[in-house]
Amino acid sequence: MSPDDPPADLEDLSPASPVGRLAATVERLSREVRAAQAEAEGRALIELAKGVLVERLKCGPAQAARQLAQLAEQAQVTLLELAVDVINQAARDRMSEVTDAFLAATRAADEAETESAAVRLRAAESGVLAADDTQAVADALMEQALRPLGAVAVAIWSAGADGSLTLAGSAGFSPAEAARWRYVPPHVVTVARRGLIDREGQWITALGATGLPSIGLHHHPDGGRVALPAGTGGRIHGVLEIAWPAPLEQQPPQIVRQVEALAELCAHTLEMYTPPHGAAQEPRVLPDAAELMDLADGLHDPALVLVPHLDGDGHLVDFRIQHVNSRFLDPAGRPRAVVSGALLLEAYPMAAGESELFQRVERVYATGEPFRARRMNLTALVDQVPLSAVADISISRHGMSVLLIWRIEDETARLASLLQHAQRLGRIGGFEENVLTGEITWNGQLFDLYGRSQTSTPVALEELPAHAHPDDGVSIRRFLRTLLHHQRPAAAAFRLQRPDGVTRHIRIVAEPVLDTDDRLLLVRGAYQDISAQHWTEVALAATRDQLAHTEQQATERNRLTLQLQHAIMPPTQAPLQVSGLQVAVRYRPAETEQLVGGDWYDAVVLPSRLVLLCVGDVAGHGIEAATSMVVLRNALRGLAVTGAGPGQLLSWLNIVAHHLTGAVTATAVCGLYDPVRRTLRWARAGHLPPVLIRDTEAAPLPLVKGLLLGAVPEAVYEETEIRLAPEDTLLMYTDGLVERRDRPVEESLTHLLTTARAAPSTLDQQLDRLLTYSKSDTDDDTCIVGIRVG
Repeated sequence: MSPDDPPADLEDLSPASPVGRLAATVERLSREVRAAQAEAEGRALIELAKGVLVERLKCGPAQAARQLAQLAEQAQVTLLELAVDVINQAARDRMSEVTDAFLAATRAADEAETESAAVRLRAAESGVLAADDTQAVADALMEQALRPLGAVAVAIWSAGADGSLTLAGSAGFSPAEAARWRYVPPHVVTVARRGLIDREGQWITALGATGLPSIGLHHHPDGGRVALPAGTGGRIHGVLEIAWPAPLEQQPPQIVRQVEALAELCAHTLEMYTPPHGAAQEPRVLPDAAELMDLADGLHDPALVLVPHLDGDGHLVDFRIQHVNSRFLDPAGRPRAVVSGALLLEAYPMAAGESELFQRVERVYATGEPFRARRMNLTALVDQVPLSAVADISISRHGMSVLLIWRIEDETARLASLLQHAQRLGRIGGFEENVLTGEITWNGQLFDLYGRSQTSTPVALEELPAHAHPDDGVSIRRFLRTLLHHQRPAAAAFRLQRPDGVTRHIRIVAEPVLDTDDRLLLVRGAYQDISAQHWTEVALAATRDQLAHTEQQATERNRLTLQLQHAIMPPTQAPLQVSGLQVAVRYRPAETEQLVGGDWYDAVVLPSRLVLLCVGDVAGHGIEAATSMVVLRNALRGLAVTGAGPGQLLSWLNIVAHHLTGAVTATAVCGLYDPVRRTLRWARAGHLPPVLIRDTEAAPLPLVKGLLLGAVPEAVYEETEIRLAPEDTLLMYTDGLVERRDRPVEESLTHLLTTARAAPSTLDQQLDRLLTYSKSDTDDDTCIVGIRVG
């Protein structure tokens, strides 16, 4: 072979060779598959963009589809490109890269380099959900989702019931390294185990600085690591561990959510994972529920066997009490048969609250780590009355079941402890004074209230005035006279002046104890420190004054809003003097002052003798909506004198709404009526079309294209012209006339047309009839402009 001859392998791959033709066919089929996938994703993107418009514009799916098509036509882009734009503006996160790269893939499906990290993330998601091999899952995650984020390796760990970890799949680590780390015994602290224990996961800036061992540590000792628990149905099945070659900076929330989603996807594979035969690991003990019941029956403490209770989607929602042993003791005294077979949160609904018992059981079931605690509250509801007990708790997982053991403490000791804590928390000190012997008994809390040592002499009741503020002497002497002389229970509030100079606000209550001859024998009672209550009452009084002032300000703000609205939009308006034309308007404000909105109308004769007719609705309520309404209404009046048509007027008004009013959005219908030609030129911006009433028929005018005001910086509005006949009536209105919470707008519009057909003799009566019989229930503003040709 001469040096100029091509190598044999290149000859074999020439287009004319069989191998070359086969390679070309494979490449062509690959492009077709990628194109088909791109087309399917494109349809999903368009549907997603429709959903964004439904939420933003508060409209139905059909109207959102029309708006999307109108925007694409106006922008002279494809429907898919516009859908991408809408999704990117709505998301503002890394997932927007998915749509950008998808567009590139649809233009050049054979250029693999056009795919971005976000497209690969989608591909990884699909691959993980379809795969049943954890090694294939690791490869897909590495290539499609993690390498674009700068990661160099990934490990998927399966968690055993005994707390061990098995390497189920890995990518980026050498085979020797993976073999060395194929099994981690229980209680060995590694990065993956930290991720298993911490439900929030581990985000480590530099692995070497932690001193924790982990797979691949010697290759990237200064690199970052992430270890996240992977679980489904409330149970953690393993850990997803990701390695970076350099220190890991703090990641934005979008990246954190993406990695957490990948961990959840891994859990679907780990849920069915079985370690390979012959794997070097310790045996796992997985007793079934029957064995656990036998174990519970042999215990000397009350025990319950719990099994997971899942909903229809496979999510853990509760635990069923499968079995209770013979020593079971319920806090409410219920028998075993009542509790056995019930759901844990049904039998003990308070377990999800104060004691967090349910959350403890849920965590043990998820991680397999046992839980021990002393003096936890157990509360049961019987006839809506909470009955509680304090117990030592032990929770452990055995296979798919959980063993819950509690030891309830002695009731008498518990009540004594509760009384002690109540006195301490309530800052209450008790006393007893023998009036015959002069013996006085105080508890420790009362010494603390007085600011005296436990070894000092208690203060007698008759010496109380000397320890109180002089201004409180009258109330204390009245208290002592009622208690000691009249021998009746008494109470008083005073300011205690302690030896350390501190003044406390105190309430004292006491009762006499008489002997068999009705002579005073003992006086017992309690002091309570009410200083915090006193100052709270002072603060509440100031707060009430401030609240009254705030309410007055809010009332004044609403009043000013209504005055502004009524000044610009009176409920009725003097009729226009136009030959051969009747014009009437109606405005019905919102029934609730807080819902004062931005509905507006206008009917004015322009210098050209054309009549400007318009209605509009600014999104939102309150003074901001009212002021935005004033801006748009006055701007349209000023623009109308230029002689421009309604489409051009709405284009200009869209610029005003987007740039000069804080990016408000609004809908509007604008028309110019020529009394000489009896024609109406009109355009709409996301608003319901006018209704034409001719003879005994009523119907909306044919829909013309027009996006709502303020949605985009620039928009083009289509306009059309209609010739009106004598006795024709035309209605322009805002959605407050037809909008209902429980009915589609099409149904409300049908009712409006039915009401409009029964035309009264005058235009004013017809508008009043429409307001009277409107079925709207949203309490929104309503504007109507009506014209009738003479």
